[in-house]
Parts: sequence; C-alpha cells; structure tokens
Amino acid sequence: MDELGARAAALAARHPRHARLRRVGTSRAGSPLLLLSVGHGSRQVLVVAGPHANEPVGGATALRLAERAVADPRLTEGADATWNLLLCVDPDGLRRNEGWLTGPYTLGRYARNFFRPGFLEQPEWLPDGPDRATLPETRTLLALQDELRPFLQCSLHGVDVGGGFVELTHDLPGLAQRIAHTAARLGIPRELGAYDTLYWPDLGPAVYRIPPPRRGDLTAAITEAAVDSTWCHPRRHGTVTAVVEAPMWGVAAVADASSPADRDAVLRTVSRTLRHDTRRLHRVLARLRPHLADVPEAAHLLAPVDDYLLVCPRLADAWDPDTDDGTGRSLPPMNTSHLVALRLAGRRLSLRTAGLLHQLVTRTGGDPAGVLSEVDRLVDEGCADYRDGCAAHWIPVGRQVEYQTRVVLAAFELAGRRVGTGSRAGDPDRDAEAALPLHHD
Repeated sequence: MDELGARAAALAARHPRHARLRRVGTSRAGSPLLLLSVGHGSRQVLVVAGPHANEPVGGATALRLAERAVADPRLTEGADATWNLLLCVDPDGLRRNEGWLTGPYTLGRYARNFFRPGFLEQPEWLPDGPDRATLPETRTLLALQDELRPFLQCSLHGVDVGGGFVELTHDLPGLAQRIAHTAARLGIPRELGAYDTLYWPDLGPAVYRIPPPRRGDLTAAITEAAVDSTWCHPRRHGTVTAVVEAPMWGVAAVADASSPADRDAVLRTVSRTLRHDTRRLHRVLARLRPHLADVPEAAHLLAPVDDYLLVCPRLADAWDPDTDDGTGRSLPPMNTSHLVALRLAGRRLSLRTAGLLHQLVTRTGGDPAGVLSEVDRLVDEGCADYRDGCAAHWIPVGRQVEYQTRVVLAAFELAGRRVGTGSRAGDPDRDAEAALPLHHD
C-alpha cells in the first residue's frame, strides 16, 4: 500500500504539468485514500483500484494507466479527457493481505494469508442505498462520482482462479472482440460462463450486462450482486461502468464453450462437494469460536467466515438439479465453461473460509481447539483441486496488469465514441465519433 502511494507521488513529481496527487478521504483505520489525476480535459474518467482487498492487481494497473496517459497526449488532450485514478479504495483490507503479496505466489501461501472483509464492509456495495452508506471509503467514492460525473468508470477487480471477463452497466459494442484479441495475445483465458453472472445477460463472449439492482435478502445480495452498488450509482450522470476482472491463476477450461456430456452429474458433484466442505468448516468453527474472545482481529476474520458459511448451503441448493432452492428459478442453459466456473466458485468459498480459519487458529498462539490439522487438510485439498484437478497456473503480475490496462483502454475508446469527443463529462445525449487510440501492443 505504501509503495503505491510513493510511486504515484514520484510520477506526479516527475510530471507536475500533467499529473497531481491528492488525498480525497481517509479509511476507517486512518489510511489516506489517494487520487492520482492525469490531464486537464473536461471529460472525466474514474478508475477505482482495490475494491476487494485480495485483488491487488488494480493498483499496479492504475499506475500503468497513469504512465500511459502522461506519455500519450491522445489519451488526455486529444480526447479532452482527465484520468482520475483512485489507487486503492480499501487500503486497510489490502494491508491484511501483505502475508502473500510479496510472494512466492503459490495457492497455499495465498489461501493461508487471504483476507477479504465481510459483505457489509466492502466499499462498493450499497445494501441500504447511497444515502445510508456508512463506510468512509464508500462515502469518498460516492462523492468522487458526484464531483467528477465521469463518462466512464472502471472498477478494477481480480479473479483469484479462473479467467478474465468484464461486466458493464451499458453495452459497448466491439468490446468483446477487443477482449478476445488482448486475451489471445497475452495468454489470458476468457471466462465464458462466469459464476458471478450466471443469471445476467451476455453482451458478447466474456462480457456481461449488470442488471438493475433490486432489494433482497443478504444471501441473495452476496450470491447475485442483487443490491445497489457504486457501479450503478453514477448512471444518473450518464456514466458507463466497466468492472474489469483479471485472473491471478488461469484455468483454460473456463473458455470451453462446448456442450457438456452430462450437466446434471457435474452439478450434483459440485453441490455435494460444497455441502461436505461446509459441514466440515462448520464443525471447525464451532470448536474454535469459544477460544477467540481475546484474539486480535478476530472480528474482522470472523465476519467473512460467517458470510461464506451463510451462502454456501444456498448455493449448493441452487446448483443441485435435484433440489428445490425455494426461489422458483431454474438454472439457465449451461455450457462446459459454466460448469467449470461453478466448480471453481464452490471450491473458492470453502478454500477462503479454511484460509481465514487457519489465520484465526494461528493467532490464538497455539491450537487450543485441536483443529489445525483439519484446517490444513481443507486448505491442501482445495489447492490440490485447483492445481491438479483444474490445471490452475500462475499468470505473472506483469501480464495481469497489461491485460487489465488494455481492456480499460479499449473501454475508454468505445465509451468515448458513445458520448462524443465534444461532449461534457456526464452528458449521455451527445453522440459523435471520438478519435481515441487503440493500444494493441
């Protein structure tokens, strides 16, 4: 986190005519929320890095975008644009991931040092609407959106295991083709059936339409992104939001659009595995919880554990072809990529929970509940399934960053065409061609 701020300050110092760095807010723990701006155009771009604490690639992408905007006037003066890059919207959560951020990048090290806050502590979500947002990080982001009225907002996310994809509030025709080209050049698998978007409309391969938010219970909100969010809040300004997902460990099978040989058999296995792991995790937590009263940070680690264990049974029922989950909704048509994504998602939930429990055990200063061996088995089994069963392979950070950078630049070009070169930021009614560069290399 400190390195991000230092590198941004150094860039602003090297290019004082083009770049500036300012503090726009303060996190719950007192960390500065820093905005790096490049250019002086009237049309604003907002890039939000670090919305999920375990997804660090966005910070490096934001710095690379700043460097490119400084070096290429077509991205600023030529497009009448200003790039506003929020370096990390959850710096407190990012710091809690520092146990794996420096490497070596192995699945086991990642899992045992993983942190992501509970659902209600994630700054992009607005479960009670924008007027009742309580997190200072969320309020800072909402204020920026209303101040800048950006024509494009890019939220930079990272898939821990899987492939790359994009979620959009408005269609950007041509983006799917740009993503396909970039992914092929960089060896990034495209996720053609993302778990997050199972019930969302497709706008093209690996591009999905974010549906309008609706009220629902907590489990529906977590599993379907069914509540209001800072992705949708700036629609009032004509903003296009692109949520850009870049994978850390790639799985080639997420790009397999073939018809599965036996869909229901796979779904039964995925559901059964998730239920089995959930029961094991519940037993571990029941034994461990009485020993956590004096453990530092226990509340921060328990919140996501409780969230995951709340949604796991619901998901297992929703995916099981033999179970009525009570929603009255059937599964959509599914290809092989969808089934692979559900397998990865089920394993992700149990592995994250096991990793958080591992940290809770180690912070007790021993193993007072006698559960460490079981937690280690859960972690090792999950990592082996990813590594050996799904052929997950680490994607070097430089390629993750370059992929995300190119997707953002493609969205910038296409969103710029949508509102027109001469329009004011946030004016959705103007429509002319924008001569913006496309970076293929």
